Amino acid sequence: MAVYTEVSFDEAKEFLARLQLGTLQDMKPCSGGIENTNYFVTTDTGAYVLTLFERLTFEQLPYYLRLMKHLAANGIPVPDPAANADGDVLHRIQGKPAAVVNRLRGGSELAPTAAHCATVGEMLARMHLAGQSFEMRQPNLRGLPWWNETVPVVLPHLDAPQAELLRAELAYQNHVAVQAEYVALPRGAIHADLFRDNVMFAHDLGDGAAPELTGFFDFYFAGVDTWLFDLAVCLNDWCVDLAQGANDLERARAFVAAYQTVRPLTASERALLPAMLRAGALRFWLSRLWDFYLPRDAALLKPHDPTHFERVLRQRLEHPLTLSELEA
Repeated sequence: MAVYTEVSFDEAKEFLARLQLGTLQDMKPCSGGIENTNYFVTTDTGAYVLTLFERLTFEQLPYYLRLMKHLAANGIPVPDPAANADGDVLHRIQGKPAAVVNRLRGGSELAPTAAHCATVGEMLARMHLAGQSFEMRQPNLRGLPWWNETVPVVLPHLDAPQAELLRAELAYQNHVAVQAEYVALPRGAIHADLFRDNVMFAHDLGDGAAPELTGFFDFYFAGVDTWLFDLAVCLNDWCVDLAQGANDLERARAFVAAYQTVRPLTASERALLPAMLRAGALRFWLSRLWDFYLPRDAALLKPHDPTHFERVLRQRLEHPLTLSELEA
């Protein structure tokens, strides 16, 4: 979250009042993330997040917001977009698309244990199944077509070994995408960005209590893609050593085991897990390279270090992680 568009207190107060969300009492800009303008706002009726979308369009956004409403209605703990008197959940501030959602309870767990990973794995599978009945369709906008378009843009900024790795991995992923096993992968709505900082846990539990997951949020990279890719994105964040990018087997086993208690993986998913782990690493290395070398202006912008996912990708190449290893 960042601030590209400054919203005044009075402007936010009037906007929230029109949505019947009460009287604005406090408003603070959010400094995390890099895609949208976000404010934490508190009214006399509750705590919310006000978002102005800087890249996504009025045509694209109904998918994300309606998906969140659908998931919330089906028992998945996600922010629920506020509607106006006409039932619209997509609004306008300063000519830009905007939305308001309830602020989830708790906080992120940036040093997860195997127990945290298991909780997220189970909920991810539940989310995938709940999304099956969501009728709207929109592709993953940061999928393979975007990779093919973006690699030539960032290549001039890389040294020779990095450029060689990026070209080779892109060629490999294009090869995988035409294989029959890949075509057979189960698909549906995915989060596509479910990192540690996009999941909330209750932090007021007693010592020894099991983690309580209070919500998934930041669905603005969601789209229709393979569920296995979504799982791989999670494993590449929740279950790796952040310093080295190496796999943490205990956490990965807990994550996948919990996921499969809800939705067992298919034969094609089992075969292609190593390839999708590489795909997940490529996607975020590439997007971080793009944001790092071609940044946009923002009042509070902290681009992520792109070399982290370069390390993750190299680890996935040197030490492929198979499902049989996770189930051992």
